[in-house]
Amino acid sequence: MSLSPVEIETGPHPTASIVLMHGLGADGNDFVPIAQELDLSGVGPVRFVFPHAPVMPVTVNGGYQMPAWYDIYGPNLVQREDEAGLRRSQASIEALIAKEKSRGIASGRIVVAGFSQGCAMALMTGLRHPEKLAGIVGLSGYLPLAQTLAAERHAVNQDTPIFMAHGNADPVVPLARATASRDALAQLGYSIEWHQYPMAHSVCMEEIADLNAWLLRVLAF
Repeated sequence: MSLSPVEIETGPHPTASIVLMHGLGADGNDFVPIAQELDLSGVGPVRFVFPHAPVMPVTVNGGYQMPAWYDIYGPNLVQREDEAGLRRSQASIEALIAKEKSRGIASGRIVVAGFSQGCAMALMTGLRHPEKLAGIVGLSGYLPLAQTLAAERHAVNQDTPIFMAHGNADPVVPLARATASRDALAQLGYSIEWHQYPMAHSVCMEEIADLNAWLLRVLAF
């Protein structure tokens, strides 16, 4: 599947890339305004890559067709998972990472990030990626296919910084699902910078500031 992403470069000849996946029903333009709030001038020019998820019927929404990285069968996000859809999108995101590398960005200068469903894809792809990444960002989401991670993860990203953030009043991805994901990762030895905010299923300015500081650290030369 071709994701034909939106791209923004903060200056000529980027030295780092951030691949940021949107949530269910949105598209690649959704997080452009938030990226524009970030000030990463301290780490040189950055290319933001905002892919579009394919349009597909989503079971939990009555089969209505919308942009989605994978199908969601019910409100319990992990009781039954669309493994085939998750793995298809993982392959597409891997292709985007490979494209950034072909344009001269080392894997160690690439961050994979996402919101909600996009968070699930960032965690799934980043932890299984066979080369060291700069960082993994999961906003208002959860860890998919958690039961296969121990067998499928790559040791090269064992120490890759992970930023996770969630709203304590999230009605879409309950806070308990996010903290369970955080704890599962911690049990596997991952180091997670965890943030919690008084918000629903959204992004807040304090979160953007915290993410900005974290990105400056993981992309520092």
